[in-house]
Amino acid sequence: MATSESLQRQRASHTKIVATVGPSCADEHCLEKLLLAGVDVFRVNAAHGDRAEHQQRLDQIRSVGRRLGRPVAVLFDLAGPKIRLGKLPGGQFRCSPGAQLRFVRGQTAKSPGDLTSTYESLVDELAIGDRVMLADGTVGLLVEERGEGYATCRVIQPGLIRSGQGINLPGAKLSIPTLGLADREEAVWAADNEVDFVGLSFVRTADDVRQLKTLLASDSRDDQPGGPQVIAKIEKPEAMDHLDAIVEAADGVMVARGDLGVETDIARMAVAQKEIIATCNRFRKPVIIATQMLDSMQHSRLPTRAEATDVANAILDGADACMLSGETAIGQYPDEAVRMMHRIALATEPLCRRARTRPKVDLSAEGVNPITEATVYAAGQLAEELDAKMVAVASASGATALSLSKNRNFVPTVGTSDSEATLRRMCLYWGVIPVPGAPTHDSSQLLQHLTNFGRKQGSLESGDRVVLITGTGLHVSAHNMIVVHELE
Repeated sequence: MATSESLQRQRASHTKIVATVGPSCADEHCLEKLLLAGVDVFRVNAAHGDRAEHQQRLDQIRSVGRRLGRPVAVLFDLAGPKIRLGKLPGGQFRCSPGAQLRFVRGQTAKSPGDLTSTYESLVDELAIGDRVMLADGTVGLLVEERGEGYATCRVIQPGLIRSGQGINLPGAKLSIPTLGLADREEAVWAADNEVDFVGLSFVRTADDVRQLKTLLASDSRDDQPGGPQVIAKIEKPEAMDHLDAIVEAADGVMVARGDLGVETDIARMAVAQKEIIATCNRFRKPVIIATQMLDSMQHSRLPTRAEATDVANAILDGADACMLSGETAIGQYPDEAVRMMHRIALATEPLCRRARTRPKVDLSAEGVNPITEATVYAAGQLAEELDAKMVAVASASGATALSLSKNRNFVPTVGTSDSEATLRRMCLYWGVIPVPGAPTHDSSQLLQHLTNFGRKQGSLESGDRVVLITGTGLHVSAHNMIVVHELE
């Protein structure tokens, strides 16, 4: 009989991989190599490059996907209200312990010890006692005095700062909007170009998410009703205070550990990650773990032991996807980084399977169709007890495929749809293999198509069983029936 793993060879692991595009994968040949190495979703970072470059990246990704005959999802990551240092005299400045520095208005500091920022109102909104973190949290200041047009700070954590580096303000309440004009324009472009996911940076409340979803829906195309799905990036302490509401409002979540590790106590980073993942799994939303996962592989063919352990622990925690940033965007070894992430996932997932306890679904939860959820839950149990080699579902929106994903069945799962946008979204769903071109409206034809597909892939043979989640056509639920088929 065929093994379950043979179908899974198409993507090597159940955990999905998000890879950031950049100079290290600037042409279609490089993108194709990354896809073949195991990438499922490409991330385009709006903070780098202009509109023409973003369009070029998107066109290249779509072209490679068509050439390989497989769905490929794109995550367009909005820059958000990132506050940065203005220009410093000489381009850099060393902050000595206990020294006094002043934030002043303007774009360029006029004298040593003066700092400016890209956020004009910063000097008005800083309060005495606020902490100011610079250069990814390596330099720390404390606001001690405020006056007309300036805020005086004392250096409590010394180090070197450079022009244009980020400014983080843990706990400070600023009036800067989460979704500014530039981000709105980028989001409209993403909707017009049928991007699959839009990442919303520096989310503070669920209203931020709803605001972006309304904007995207107003510019959505026919094949993508509602527009791109919104990935809420958790990177501010306010987001942790409103975590349940944000996760419920969003279509997915990214644990953006770079700014989150600066804005909150870094000692709590692992605890916060576990809390976010658990919340996403409770609300049945995909969750991506990001930032510095294999960071040393920007310059090394092998990660550190701590990085390999970090990726494994994210998978053990229940992450749907892990993300590579600089490793694939500017690193020297993008292919190796992707392959290494797959190797770690393959080594870790058997432990996930042994340690798994199947959670009971809250059938009364908001947005959950209890009939579909119960059917999916039962189908997963049935597939494992019958040692089925495939679980399959045809899903118009992808919601049932996502439900299968969140049940963490280790039987290879195939998702089909008439919608290309839905197939691309499935690229983010743990363990789901999107298969285009299937006849989705006739269960018998769909089974025959998937049987032929499985035989061609070498994952199905005579005597193997396939579990299909389908429906009777009743209005109450599109998916309310389970079919078990044994190949002749």
